[in-house]
Amino acid sequence: MLPESLIAALRGAQHVCVLTGAGVSAESGIPTFREAQTGLWENYDPMDLATPEAFLRDPELVWRWYRWRRDLVAEAEPNPGHHALAELEGLVPELTLVTQNVDGLHARAGSSDVIEFHGNLFATRCFVEGCIVEVADDDGVPTCPGCGSPVRPGVVWFGEAIPASALDQSFAAAKDCDLFLSVGTSSLVYPAAGLAELAKRHGAVVAEINPNPTGLAANFDHAIAGKAGEVLPDLVAGLGGD
Repeated sequence: MLPESLIAALRGAQHVCVLTGAGVSAESGIPTFREAQTGLWENYDPMDLATPEAFLRDPELVWRWYRWRRDLVAEAEPNPGHHALAELEGLVPELTLVTQNVDGLHARAGSSDVIEFHGNLFATRCFVEGCIVEVADDDGVPTCPGCGSPVRPGVVWFGEAIPASALDQSFAAAKDCDLFLSVGTSSLVYPAAGLAELAKRHGAVVAEINPNPTGLAANFDHAIAGKAGEVLPDLVAGLGGD
């Protein structure tokens, strides 16, 4: 049973901001970043596969790993948590969805204008110019149709900054919202972990939804112990959704 005060906060919210993390994807069967180091890749350190230096050193190896990860994600389906957030978007005046996940499952579930903190696994970017490009996903290292430089996966690698536009939109939403939901995230990795704290400082009701409370849970208004795929549909139902 969800707290009535949380349901009331959702009913009265003009702007809901949601941050999702790896726990939401895990419910769709997608392994976390380090859990993906299995099978053919168990002897590789992710730091040797997810940095600009790694790409410069062996772009073919990096692309083989990312194509393997793409295949894993392509077999997954959005879970009830993804679908509940897509439904919630149509039930509140404004919803901003920020995700740390790169799998694109929120969009596949029907959410629009998702802010992807760490990029998208299925996007491709020119390694030199940084722009998103469309290329055939064949074997080997694709090249930019504009300048001919190598093309890389469209994710944020270790040592790289989160895109300024994603940061600006996310922090603006955290300051403006009156309800903030932190879902399936460890609340350990900044700057994403700072969004809930920022929302709280600006007067929002903050709720954490996670199977195990995080270290920040005590600072929030609600800490709901549960899976996104179970809690979020109940929350939407409390608002009057199906």
